[in-house]
Formats: sequence, C-alpha cells, structure tokens
Amino acid sequence: MGLSRQYLRYVPAALFGLVGSAGGNAAMVAVGGERGRGVAVAACEHVFVWDARKGEKVLILKGLKQEVRFLCPSPDGLHLAVGYEDGSIRIFNLLSGEANVTFNGHKAAVTAMQYDQLGGRLVSGSKDTDVIVWDVINESGLYRLKGHKDAVTQVLFLKEKNLLVTSGKDTLVKWWDLDTQHCFKTLVGHRTEVWGMALISEEKRLITGTADSELRVWDISYIQEEVKDPDEPESKKSKGSSPVAEKNTEEDETLELDEGPEERLLKCSKVGSIMREGRDRVVTLATERTGKILACHGTDAVLEVFSILSQEEVQKKLEKKMKKAKKKAKQKSEEEEPEGNVELSLQEEIQRVTNIKASAKIKSFDMILSPKGELKVVLLLQNNIIESYVLNLSAQVPQAVRASKISIGGHRSDVRTLAFSSDNIAILSASAESVKIWNRSTLQCIRTMDCEYALCSFFVPGDRQVIVGTKTGKLQLYDLASGSLMETLNAHDGAVWSIALSPDQRGFVTGGADKCVKFWEFELVKDESSVQKRLSMKEVRILQLDEDVLCVRYSPNQKLLAVSLLDCTVKIFYTDTLKFFLSLYGHKLPVLCMDISYDGALIATGSADRNVKIWGLDFGDCHRSLFAHDDSVMYLQFVAKSHLFFTAGKDNKIKQWDADKFEHIQTLEGHHQEVWCLALSPNGDYVVSASHDKSLRLWERTREPLVLEEEREMQREAEYEESVAKEDQPVVAGETQGETGLAGKKTIETIKAAERIMEAIELYREEMAKLKEHKAICKAAGKEVPYPVNPILRAYGNITPSEYVLEVFKKVKSSELEESLLVLPFSYVPDLLRLFNEYIRLGAEVELLCRALLFLLKIHFGQITTNQMLVTVIENLKKTTISRVSEARDVLGFNMAGLQHLKREIEAKDEVMFFADATDRFEEKKRKRKKKEKMILAVV
Repeated sequence: MGLSRQYLRYVPAALFGLVGSAGGNAAMVAVGGERGRGVAVAACEHVFVWDARKGEKVLILKGLKQEVRFLCPSPDGLHLAVGYEDGSIRIFNLLSGEANVTFNGHKAAVTAMQYDQLGGRLVSGSKDTDVIVWDVINESGLYRLKGHKDAVTQVLFLKEKNLLVTSGKDTLVKWWDLDTQHCFKTLVGHRTEVWGMALISEEKRLITGTADSELRVWDISYIQEEVKDPDEPESKKSKGSSPVAEKNTEEDETLELDEGPEERLLKCSKVGSIMREGRDRVVTLATERTGKILACHGTDAVLEVFSILSQEEVQKKLEKKMKKAKKKAKQKSEEEEPEGNVELSLQEEIQRVTNIKASAKIKSFDMILSPKGELKVVLLLQNNIIESYVLNLSAQVPQAVRASKISIGGHRSDVRTLAFSSDNIAILSASAESVKIWNRSTLQCIRTMDCEYALCSFFVPGDRQVIVGTKTGKLQLYDLASGSLMETLNAHDGAVWSIALSPDQRGFVTGGADKCVKFWEFELVKDESSVQKRLSMKEVRILQLDEDVLCVRYSPNQKLLAVSLLDCTVKIFYTDTLKFFLSLYGHKLPVLCMDISYDGALIATGSADRNVKIWGLDFGDCHRSLFAHDDSVMYLQFVAKSHLFFTAGKDNKIKQWDADKFEHIQTLEGHHQEVWCLALSPNGDYVVSASHDKSLRLWERTREPLVLEEEREMQREAEYEESVAKEDQPVVAGETQGETGLAGKKTIETIKAAERIMEAIELYREEMAKLKEHKAICKAAGKEVPYPVNPILRAYGNITPSEYVLEVFKKVKSSELEESLLVLPFSYVPDLLRLFNEYIRLGAEVELLCRALLFLLKIHFGQITTNQMLVTVIENLKKTTISRVSEARDVLGFNMAGLQHLKREIEAKDEVMFFADATDRFEEKKRKRKKKEKMILAVV
C-alpha cells in the first residue's frame, strides 16, 4: 500500500425528503407562462420551484453552502433574488435556472428584500441592521443605509416617489429619501418590535404589525401635495383619518423624529388600528400586488385576510351613509338639530374577509389576485408542507377552498432512523408519524405508511418487509408490497432504542429503556385471512441488566453481543450463554452509537462526550480516543469490508475515519442542523443521512482518490478565506461614519481582483522599462533588434501592456469594483490615472473607467491633490473625461430620439399602443416634475 494509503472521495449526490424549509419564505412565480402557478421555496441551500397544480418539482436553483433565508421575485417574473444566511444575494434567471449576479454586502443573514416598480433596483435588509440598495442592471451596489439598531424586518420602495420605508426589531420605522440617501423621518410610536408592514390605499396609508394583536394604521400625507392645492378644503385633506373606537390614539403613538424641519417630505400620523384575532406576534404581513387584499398571520395556523376599499368604493359608501344620516336627521329634526359630518370607520374601510385555517403552523405565505376576483393563496407550513387555497371574493360569504397540498416528498417531523435494503436500491426513513420507502436512484417516495414515533429500523432479509422500533416500546412489522402494517408487538416497557439483525439472518436483538435486551426469531404463522403463511416474530430470550440499554450490536460471527448502557460503559457478552466477557470503560458520557468491523477485530464507540474510541475486541483495550465532533456523536457505522467508518454529529457534520491509522479522512458538510442518523449501503457506495433541517442527503463514493495532505491544505485555505470575510472593513477617506456607506464588502474575491490589478500594473511597468531599454539598444546598434514579447501578452494576442491592464480591469465583476479599488495600495494609483487618461482619450470603456476614476478620486482625494506630479494628469483627465462623457450623452439622446421615431412609425402603421405602459409612467413623472418646477418658481 505504500506510505500514503489511498482513500476514495464521497461527494453529495442529492438532497431529498424536503418540500420547503421553514427558515425561508414562499414566493409565487410563473410556471409554463402562468403566473402564480409555481411556488418557489427555500430548501436548505437550494431553492425548489414546485408546480402547485401538479405537485411536481419543476426547477432547482442550486445554492453553494449557505442556507436560503429570503426570496423575492422580480416584477417581470423572470428573475428571483435569493438572500442567504451569510448575507450574500444571488439573482437567478427562472428560465435557465442560472445565477448570473451575486451581491456581497451584508455581514449577516438577509431578512427582507424588494424590487422597485420597474425592477431596476433591489433593496435588501439584514440581521446586521443595514439596508443596501443595489443596481440590478449595472450589477453593482449603490449605497448602504445605516440607522436601525437591530435586525431589519421589512423594506418597501414607494412607487410614485424616490423614497424607501424600512422597519426593524428596534421598534422603529424609518423613512429614507433616496435622492440624498438619508433618513428624514423616524416613527417611534411602537413599543415592541415591528415585525411587518405594508403600504395600502395608493400609498396613502401604512399598516404595521408588531408583537401584539393590533395592526396600527398610519395616514401618510405628502407635503408637496398639500402645498400644490391651497384651495382644497380641510375636511378632504384629512379624509379617512377617522376616530376609531378600538383604542384611543395615545400621545406617544404618533411620535415622529424629524431630521430637520426643511426636510419634511411627508407627514405620518396614526389614525387607529385593526384588531387581529391572533394573540401572538405578527410573522408575515403583506398585500397582494394590486393592493386590494391584505393578509397576515402569527405563529399559529391561521391566515387572516382583509379587503381594502378603493377610493371609489369609499366614496360610494360615504354617499350611502350621508343619505341615511339625512333621513335620520329629517325624522329627528322635529326634536333636535341634525348631526354634522359623516365619516367611515377604519373597520369599514379595511374589512375582514375570512380566516384560512391551515393544517399546521404557517411560516410564510404569498398571494395573487386574478382579474376575475379569485384570490390564490399559497402557504408554507412549519412541518414540510406547501398548501394552496382559492378564495372567491365575489361570493356572498367568501370561503377558502384548499386547491392542493404538496407533502408526499417528505416527513412531517425529523427522521430518526434510516436503513438500506440488501440490494442497495431501497432506502427506509422513519419519523414520528410515518415510514417512507424511497428509490435510491430516482429519489421518488414509493411507499408511505403510518407509524408510531420511530427510533430504529431494518429491512427483513429478502427486503419484502421492514421492522420499526418505537418510542412507546412497540415493534411494528410492515409489508412493503401492500404498504400495510401486519403486526404490532409490545416489546419493551420503554423506548426501543436499538435494533440489530443477527448475522445468520434468522432473528434480531432489541435494546430498550426498560433495562432489557431481548432476542427475537422470525417465524411463519398461519394467517386467518389467507391460505398462505405470513412472517411474524417471537421473543426467545431476555438479558436483564442494571441500566437502560442505548445500543446493541452483534459481532459478525455472532459469538459476541455488545451492549451500550446508560452508565457510560459498553458491556460485551457471549451470545450463546449470555455470560459477561468484557467491559469497555472510558467514556465520560453515555455511548449513543457503536459498530463492530467486518472481521470482528475492532469495535468503535461514539458518545455524547463528543469522542469516538476505537477498541480491540479480543482484550477490550482502547487503541485510540479521537475528538470527533463539536457536539454529541449520534451515529457510527463501518464501511463494508474495511476499517473505515463514518460518524454523524449534532454539530451538523458527517466525518469519515480510518480505524487503523486513527486519521480523519473527510468531512461531509451540507446539513445545516443536527444530524440524527445515517445508513451505509451494504456495498459501501452510498451514505444517506437525516437531519433536524428536515432534509435527507445522499452521498456517493466516487473513483476519485483523496490525498490527505491536499485535503488539509484545502481546509486551511477555506479557513483563511472565512477569516478574511470576518475582518473589519477599512474606513473610506472622505466618508463620514454617518448613515450612508459603501454597498459592498471585502471578500476573498475582491482581494483577488485587487491583486490581479496590481500584477497587471507591475507587468505594465516592467514592459515599459524593457521597451525603453530596447529602444536605447536599437539606437546604439543603429538597427532594429528583435524584441521579445511577454508570454502573457502573447496569450492575449500580442496586445500592448496598457491594453492588458484594461483587459484585467474589464474582468473585475461590476459588483466588486469599488471594494477591489478600496484595497488597492495608493502607489498603484498614479499609474492607473495616467492609463485612464489614455483609455478615455481613445474612447474605450468610458462608463466603467469614469466610475472607477470618480471612486479613486473620492477615496484618495488628499493624496492626489497634494501630489505635484499628478496636477497635469488630473488637468488632462478633466478635459478628456468631460468631452467623452458629453459625447456618450449625445449618443444616448440620439438613440432615444431614434427609438421614439421608430415607435411612432410602428404605431402609425398598426395603430398599436407600443410601450404604452412605460410611456405613461414616463409622461406621468414628467408632468409631476413640471408641476414641481412651477411651484418652486411660484415660491421664488
């Protein structure tokens, strides 16, 4: 074998058993061109898109390592922004399933995201308390907004104005002016965390959900609007701000902190509240896209649905009320004076439609309103189910009807036991409520059978039946062909913790919490209902012990039986006489799992003390103790015909070890929470594992050799990259530590990009020096001497050194540009500025270079302006940049005019309204701008 033993690598083959992770949200997306038919949900590090109608998985958006925390579809429905646990955001194309853009800016999990109306910008909020606005088209960060003191819970763009409103667990709601990137108003009227909010009534109202049953409603009035129409009567302005009987508007409820009187873009005052039926905190509060329906849920299984009256509907209701009031007044007029004005209560404007009761706790929801008035609601539940409901709003009493339920692909609770069939093809998984049989190659669930809380299991030889041991002490025998429970036996007076098939395959042994080890044999019994005999089991012996039995295992020759006890020891008995043979003593906490190697030479034990011990089975001597996991070792199994074994830990990891060399070979990372159990296929090619993250994972042995030294090296690199990401950000010169900052963050990628730029500039310097030298040689020799071309430049097609620097520059990802320039030492900047001048003069990559140039000027302002050498460079740059940028602007203007002309031509021909939607919005904005200008002129 030589010095270095060769191992084979195991790699992740599949993730299954998961419908949707409760840690993310559900979002409706288009499937087959039909909006709202697909449901995107987090599935650990991936995103699954399900066809709600067929209950099939139609797309998997593959993640890297981090868990998915938030999903947000783009307005056109073609893209999905996915926020991860580590704060990164990736934007996937829903047609191809590829992620083309990555944004790194947050230092902690992404908690909220929203696109603006046109889908050009994306705003994200995070546990790190920052809010970042991203430019999706240019694939770069615009700016970071700092101000919240705790995790951000919701972020909303306003459609009509360039404003943003955010809420956080710090009880604050903040209003940001995106033109100036600062917070101009903070609502401090909440006493507890603001868990959700929504804009309704054409953005004239804000609804906030907190830790109590009250949904607070705030009126928003935009200051410009009030200035623009001085003739409007007072009563109309405060329309809808009706007194509400629910609660008195207390003084402190409407406190606002304004960041300066001149900055008052809007007023926000509390007008009352709507009471929820749920008593606990709001988990999700949202409106559907048209804003006609509002829904919310707490930590329970009820979604409360409200409908919001439009302006016209409110007007109609008011008119009706006026008539009634006049009638009453006429009747009463004999006795007294008629009453004054009539107003609608908040409860009349925001009406409860119905409650949707789901089959389990709701984690998230999304909804869509069809033009026919049908509301489709999709719910992601805590127990690995997606349910969809349909509500007919035009009905007299709208009732929610469950349209579909996706649940077959997973268990409702954690899987506590796994087993492989003898032919390596079927996998058994069992949880607190069901046993499922999966086909290993297709990962389809073939059988689902109800069971009690399962703790251990195995396939009966022949693979036609399975036996499950339960928490209540029962043994349940199932027939796979019919999918029926054939027999239930009361085996132990407490949990059946462990079960092991005897090597001669004639029976099995069980260990339980009643301090007993019981021996069973298979038998065929006469079945009353049929002629044929059926399989059964009978108890043949009992071994009574002094402590609870946690695990039992036979030696391969069936001579010995190992029993792990609650007193932290493992006792070994002779199987035939049940006489005591050895005691393995040394673990500080109970041994939860163990296994004996194929040749009966070694026994490996895994304990709650986080250690694995390897013992000789001949004398019971401990060969080695290994610190295996950062938490309890939950499961341990040898690979067939070898001394290699796998362990599963509560630290989310699965590790492979060599019991001869006592080496750690490989770590299988993937699970995001405790790994409860695993199973190895009899041929050793597959490992299947189950975790508290609700996923089952299949790992496959490849033919790729694994070299331990290389593994260690890769591990060290990964650790270094993680440490880089955790380092503090450098403070940018010229940037005050205020409420706004750079959007990006330092990552290993930005450092590598900066290093590539530095290398390119160094190559440029060397080549220029060589060229100077070469010219001098030619001059001295009086003839042309051949010039050796640098191999790097040759690889790029014999380009000049300065062109090479530009090539390297163009390859820096747009989203990483600023961060890369930030770590670039100043000594490289003068050369860069000279090169920029040359490029811009030639009109190459003007937009990219101007962005980089302005950023460099901003961060190195002091050093550049005090450097005499750079005065002329900056002067030249000023000239070339201004002329080139105005040229680019002219080209854009010309193209716009050309497009307008084409559009008019097409419309004249076909009389179609082309681009109508976008044009209307553009015109509307233009009108508003003109109005604003008129107002300003009037004031002046």
